[in-house]
Amino acid sequence: MRADQLTDPITFHGEGPVWSPAWEGLRLVDLFAGDVLTLAEDGTVSRRHVDAIAAALRPRAAGGAVIATERGFTLEDADGTLRALPPVWQDESVRMNDGGCAPDGSFYCGSMGYDQRTGAGSLYRLAADLSVTVALSGVTISNGLEWSPDGSLAYYNDTPTGQVGVFDWSPETGLTGLRPFVTIPEKTGYPDGLTVDSDGGVWVALYAGGAVHRYTAAGVLDTVIEVDADRVTACTFGGESLDRLYITTSREGVADGEDILAGSIFTAVPGVTGRPVTPFAG
Repeated sequence: MRADQLTDPITFHGEGPVWSPAWEGLRLVDLFAGDVLTLAEDGTVSRRHVDAIAAALRPRAAGGAVIATERGFTLEDADGTLRALPPVWQDESVRMNDGGCAPDGSFYCGSMGYDQRTGAGSLYRLAADLSVTVALSGVTISNGLEWSPDGSLAYYNDTPTGQVGVFDWSPETGLTGLRPFVTIPEKTGYPDGLTVDSDGGVWVALYAGGAVHRYTAAGVLDTVIEVDADRVTACTFGGESLDRLYITTSREGVADGEDILAGSIFTAVPGVTGRPVTPFAG
């Protein structure tokens, strides 16, 4: 299957697409621009600057959004007002990267070094009361966090490992027992963002691989969606029936005149549906 190009190149480093009925469309980030983009049903794109980095976002149960910014979190209220929470760390060489909401409504987001040095990142949990704790330390490029349909598992990528990992999860213990789920073959690309469909299939964006792979809950590759851009960053299901897969791409590291569709949003209808996004409870 080949994805269709939905937009022109509209991002330098498109990431973190999320569909929410509250937004009446798709939101994503242009990470290094520090912007949140909204793609409406009619194809129009609006852009809002939020911080030096806009890394990931999820809707809030009370309206608005939670946004992972350079060194912490920003809350968008239902009326659009932005409120930055205190920085989670002071080290200017480390930034937020990707995350998602657990079934209990807490928002997990992971970090990485700007220089991608080994072990510089951590995975943080923002609770509904706005307290922050470390869920995992010593990661390099924290990416792609999403839960299984029954909420008992969470799939996670530390991109340079070349593996999609899986945690056990419960409200009482949080994320535990990280272990390999699948290994991405060499020269196929690196696991970046991911999403999980209603059948428990895990869709993995392959950075430098020009594709999205679907793995069954048993870890078997059963679908490949080819994308006409090399640096595929993330994917999510959206549309009124959650039957359309939206795919983001990046121009980071791309020379002028090369990979001319990089930075575009792509879309495919793969024959399965996604699940409604879990909102942040805070």
